[in-house]
Amino acid sequence: MRIVSMALITALGLSVTACGSTTANRSVYSERQPVVSKTNYVLDLSAGNGGLSTAEQNRLSGWFDALDLGYGDRVAIDDPGYSASAVARNAVESIVARYGLLVSDKAPVTEGYVPAGLVRVVVSRTRASVPGCPDFSHRSHSDFQARTSENYGCGTNSTMAAMIADPEDLIRGKNAAGEDQAQASKAIRAYRDKKVGEQ
Repeated sequence: MRIVSMALITALGLSVTACGSTTANRSVYSERQPVVSKTNYVLDLSAGNGGLSTAEQNRLSGWFDALDLGYGDRVAIDDPGYSASAVARNAVESIVARYGLLVSDKAPVTEGYVPAGLVRVVVSRTRASVPGCPDFSHRSHSDFQARTSENYGCGTNSTMAAMIADPEDLIRGKNAAGEDQAQASKAIRAYRDKKVGEQ
C-alpha cells in the first residue's frame, strides 16, 4: 500500500511539472527585453521668400502642442530642394527652441516628396516597451529543471522602459563629446585621492 502511494505521488509530481513552464531558458538572462519603436510625424508648411506667415507659425505651434513635443523627440526640416528660404528655416528653429529642443541636421526618410514652395517638418518619436509583459500564462510552481518563468524579467525591464527619458539611449549611449571631462571625473578623482569622507 505504501509503495502504491509513493508511485501515485511521483506520478502526480511529474504531471504537475509537465504542465509548468514550456520555456527552455535555464540562465538568469531575461528573454523579456525592451523593444524601441520609432514613429515619424510630418507636417508640410507653406514657405515663401518672406518665410512662414503668422498663420503657418501658429499652425506649427498648435501641431507641436497636439503632439506634446518634449525631451526625447527629434525635430528636423526636410527640404531636399532647398526651396524654403533661410527666414522660414529660422522661424521653424525659433518655434522649436520654445520647447527646449534643437533642429536636427539630418531629416529621416518620409513617404512622398516635398512639393516646391513647401517645407516639411518631421518629428521623430521613439517609445520603449516590453512586448508580452506581464505573462501569467503559467502558474507559479517549482521547476526542477532550473528554468526561469515566462514572466521573468518583465517587472525590471518594463519599469526601465517606462522610466527612461530618451528611449534611443537603449540603442546607443550619449556622446560625451563637448563635455567637460575634468568636471565629469571630479568625483572619481576625489575618491581615489581619499578625500571623500574625511572629517
